[in-house]
Amino acid sequence: MAACVSRVELSVSCRSLLDRDLVSRSDPLCVLLQDAGGGRWAELDRTEKVKNCQDPEFCKKLVVDYYFEKVQKLKFSIYDIDNKSFDLNDDDYLGGIECTLGQVVSSSVFTQPLELKQGKPAGKGTITISAEEIKDTRVVHLEIEAQNLDKKDIFGKSDPFLEIYKQSDAGAWQLVYRSEVIKNNLNPCWRKFSVPLQTFCGGDFNKPIKVQCADHDSDGSHDLIGTLETTLVQMQTAGTGSLVEYECIHPEKKRKKNNYKNSGIIRIKSCKIETEYSFLDYVMGGCQINFTVGVDFTASNGDPKSPDSLHYISPDGINEYLIAIWSVGSVVQDYDTDKLFPAFGFGAQVPPSWQVSHEFALNFNPSNPYCQGIQGIVDAYRQILPQIRLYGPTNFSPIINHVARFAAHSLQQGTAAQYFILLIITDGEITDLDQTRQTIVNASKLPMSIIIVGVGEADFKAMEFLDGDSGVLKSVTGEPAARDIVQFVPFRQFKNAPREALSQMVLAEVPKQLVSYYKWQGWPPLKLPEIKAT
Repeated sequence: MAACVSRVELSVSCRSLLDRDLVSRSDPLCVLLQDAGGGRWAELDRTEKVKNCQDPEFCKKLVVDYYFEKVQKLKFSIYDIDNKSFDLNDDDYLGGIECTLGQVVSSSVFTQPLELKQGKPAGKGTITISAEEIKDTRVVHLEIEAQNLDKKDIFGKSDPFLEIYKQSDAGAWQLVYRSEVIKNNLNPCWRKFSVPLQTFCGGDFNKPIKVQCADHDSDGSHDLIGTLETTLVQMQTAGTGSLVEYECIHPEKKRKKNNYKNSGIIRIKSCKIETEYSFLDYVMGGCQINFTVGVDFTASNGDPKSPDSLHYISPDGINEYLIAIWSVGSVVQDYDTDKLFPAFGFGAQVPPSWQVSHEFALNFNPSNPYCQGIQGIVDAYRQILPQIRLYGPTNFSPIINHVARFAAHSLQQGTAAQYFILLIITDGEITDLDQTRQTIVNASKLPMSIIIVGVGEADFKAMEFLDGDSGVLKSVTGEPAARDIVQFVPFRQFKNAPREALSQMVLAEVPKQLVSYYKWQGWPPLKLPEIKAT
């Protein structure tokens, strides 16, 4: 496996975008995709949406792992977003470019004309990308308020928001943060926010920082209230009981009016710098990842002896269940030292009583359901198939609860020692949806993630619902999940793709889920990484 040389964050801005909205300007968003082989593109990251703007400077940085030894083909696509859905198929395409990460990293500023398709320019639209290596894992946490800001609206006060810029080595100002808008308020207190130290000031505490306060207008023509310049060194003096105050100055007003004092006061209420740990910090610090497999043996899969069945093992010894186990397991097994993996089936009648079981060991040994390595799971699956009767219903909650019991025991230790991944492979006809929703909401408070791979051609709406990408998953009683722990992937999307494409897609969320869990608990890695002096 290629070793990641470093991570880079990409800053994106566009000029002269096409205008697709009838009564206002476009609301652009930039999506970053990476070539996944076989003509497929996998989404890596996306920026925020900027309202009513044809020259957006996106605040959210796009983060990508940089491998020197790989040609990493990237696609930057700009869309005009007119709804709240995550899916971009119903949004207007404003143009895009294809390039390699190497091209971007080797240019200090990479500007290209946007194209609607190869050879067809997207009007006069251009995209500019600049890359910066992430060397520092510290994060700046800030709380900012203002007093007596200038009134800018005729019928109201002002609707102030902040933009914070750092100065690049070439002297240009680069946007690093944009706050929310506070309506009709001349004494706003903005939400606490966090920005990676690298993004905020490139790790240089004396680098000039500009804070700009403006009055928000829905048509995009925001009015400047005033600006100030400072450094992180100065901001850091804010803390318990002591605020750092700055005059907010409007340059035009200062030039024209002799008696001009300021356009308000901006105050830093608190400024803290903390270390943010990465997935590798936890893994290298001693966190074990425990992998469990759950296989759907319900009758809707079809008779395993029939070539139409999803459990039918082809003459070359494979089926979709086996490919999914191999693809995901071969990546996860590297993070588990004992290489012993519990593997279960559900939804079948099991000998000798032929009772339906929703949680039976694939090796028929309930007191020791562990298989030696991924090959052990594969062998157990092949051996059990002729010995059971596919039946039903399709209940997920028993197997999720099984893994949740182990995760709850680990939680009691109060350290980042163990994290659990449950892989469920199913044909999608779930029966106990309400219980499963409650089980997932409960499990979202535990150190675990659930991956669901859907095999066959069924309608996977229930699985997509459990994934929670389109909104926070809630139990039947309305209790929201503490965090998103489910990743669903339909196998059919990867039938013709390289085998590693499935594992990349399936495991993409796990590092974020692990880090977000331990951050939520406030648990550092068992062994702390050495902090390099800056």
